[in-house]
Amino acid sequence: MSRFTRLLPRSLFGRTAAGLLLAFLVFEAVAFAVVWQLVVRPLAERSADDLAAKIVLAAKTWVELPPETRADYEIELSFRHNLELAEVDERLPHLAPAGFFPDLVQAALSRRAGQDIRLKQGPDPDWDWLEIQVSDKLLRVGFDRNRYALAAPLAAVGIFILGAALTVLTALVMVRQVSRRLGKLAALAREVGQGRTPTRLPETGARELVDLTAAFNRMVGEVQALLENRTVLLSGISHDLRTPITRLRLALSMLDESETGVDPDLVTRMEQDLAEMNQLIGDMLTFARALQADERLEWDLSRMLGDMAEQAGRLGPVQWVPQPPCLVRGGEAAARRIVGNFLDNARRYGGGETVTLSLSCADGEAVVRVLDRGPGIPADQREAVFRPFYRLENSRGKEGGGSGLGLAIARQLADAHGWRIELAAREGGGLEARLLISRDT
Repeated sequence: MSRFTRLLPRSLFGRTAAGLLLAFLVFEAVAFAVVWQLVVRPLAERSADDLAAKIVLAAKTWVELPPETRADYEIELSFRHNLELAEVDERLPHLAPAGFFPDLVQAALSRRAGQDIRLKQGPDPDWDWLEIQVSDKLLRVGFDRNRYALAAPLAAVGIFILGAALTVLTALVMVRQVSRRLGKLAALAREVGQGRTPTRLPETGARELVDLTAAFNRMVGEVQALLENRTVLLSGISHDLRTPITRLRLALSMLDESETGVDPDLVTRMEQDLAEMNQLIGDMLTFARALQADERLEWDLSRMLGDMAEQAGRLGPVQWVPQPPCLVRGGEAAARRIVGNFLDNARRYGGGETVTLSLSCADGEAVVRVLDRGPGIPADQREAVFRPFYRLENSRGKEGGGSGLGLAIARQLADAHGWRIELAAREGGGLEARLLISRDT
């Protein structure tokens, strides 16, 4: 994965927003550069040159007029052209603040007047002033900065940028709606994977979204029907198989070994085989029903673990330290089966060592741990053991019995309730099996 890819947001909305904003910034930069060079700057230069020409002409005209008419000319300049002109004896001390348009005016004035002219600060902060030498006269001219500054092209650029920004925002809103719909589909798909029946999504919006939502709703119904048919099928097979198995066990129990000459060891092995077949059928039926989540009632996880530790302690040493109440929601029967499978495996493969059962109950999550001192499970096979009928022939052996469905059933039960199961190596040797139960309601 490249560095650029890692910097991208992970969500559809985030990536779309980043792409649109990047394209918007690049487009605006190019558009602003073009508009500035071809529209704003030429107009500003023309406006500054016109103002400079007007000021230089006014100054030269004032010098050429008879003294008795100069006052009337000054009044006319003020009313008609918003220019103030008067003869002065000394120059203003402070320069006006630099800026794009003032710099253009200074350059145009200096070029037309043939002398270095600087804009000055006067008594009115909205006016700019300058001194221009005409013949033997030093004239001061002032003009309203706001009246002569170029505003229309800049306003047009602002409107252009605003329109582009609104376009991007509109696109983001539309993408946000699509990403929310896809997020809902993803959340409901997870519920389907956990064996739940999610609420049907309304088939509204654009045609493509309507088609996608309709297809998803049909898929939900088909998956639920498939799961129900599988459960019914396996239930029927279980019932049909258990009936002849029961008859066989009954027939074996009625054999008179002294009269038939049947080997007692052979009868015992046959009874064990029938019992194993019966257990396998029961495990397969439980596996088929594992996706049906229990009602989410509140119960005490600590109390349940204490009961299970006491029961498991009758078959082998179990270390359990009683904990304060830890209330969780979900299927208590499912949690019992998962932890029971952990305890059975720990006792079966733990080499007779003490099995440790512990509980960590935090605000957001409760963690149940079952630890043994057996051979453990190789890291590359810790996910494979959750597949139905998968068994580790070398590391944990087959001699202990079992159908190979225990962990598969545990995983499906955990998924059905939104829990997690993790397997890890125990420090000092052995295996640590964890059940993580969310306490968020």
